Amino acid sequence: MLATQKITRAMELIAASRIPKANARVTASKPYTAKLIEVIQNLGAGGAGSSHILLERRDPQTVGVVVVSSDRGLAGAYASTIIRMAEQRIIDLRREGKQIRIFAVGKKAQAYFRYRGYRIERVFLGVTDTPGYGDARALGDAVMGTFASGQIDAVETFFTRFQSAASQKAISFELLPIEQPAAGEGTSAVSYAYEPAPDEILDRLLPRYVEAILFNMLLEASASEHSARRRAMKAATDNADDLIRTLTVSANRARQAEITTEISEIVGGAEALASAR
Repeated sequence: MLATQKITRAMELIAASRIPKANARVTASKPYTAKLIEVIQNLGAGGAGSSHILLERRDPQTVGVVVVSSDRGLAGAYASTIIRMAEQRIIDLRREGKQIRIFAVGKKAQAYFRYRGYRIERVFLGVTDTPGYGDARALGDAVMGTFASGQIDAVETFFTRFQSAASQKAISFELLPIEQPAAGEGTSAVSYAYEPAPDEILDRLLPRYVEAILFNMLLEASASEHSARRRAMKAATDNADDLIRTLTVSANRARQAEITTEISEIVGGAEALASAR
């Protein structure tokens, strides 16, 4: 039990050390996405992209579902919460007569959906601990490629949003087709001189926008996973400490009872010898 407690304590400290780094990466990724949204807003205001394939809305017959779980366990209900949320949505879509294709990020999602016989289009492993932009690009290429080819008509994503070290929230949103960002209140359009044409610029920016959204999603999920693992390992360490105390008390009582019994036997034997004389 002491060895187990040392392991859970070490895992708690490792997870705790990774949370600030993961949170810093989440924060650092947001300005890039915000600037992309700003440029896309202005391009849209200029009439660009009305017929772009990633903006095309269809009657969805086949839906792609991106589920971001984890590669490792020992993180409490982190993976199971997002997987069950995605599965409930899949069940609802199937009741509507939709076909489903799953893009599983992490071994937990892969194992869960494969065991239950769901169709898994692509699997991405070794991503969740420290995701890089290349991982988001690979995932983005997979979902955008199947969407552009008409194999799927919409893409929904499921991941865990990092709110704080003590709070994470499982959420979902529609990734494709892209809902062109609307300008917020109080914002004014920027006048750009376009070179090349606005449609060509947007054609380059929209895939980068999808990749940036996916990258931010992977980073938030990674920070959430580390936070969930820290809490789970802290609870395991505390439980081990309580169990050690309980077992120590029980062992001491058993030892005291054994010593008392031995003393009683010695005294009884001595009295019996004295009586025999």
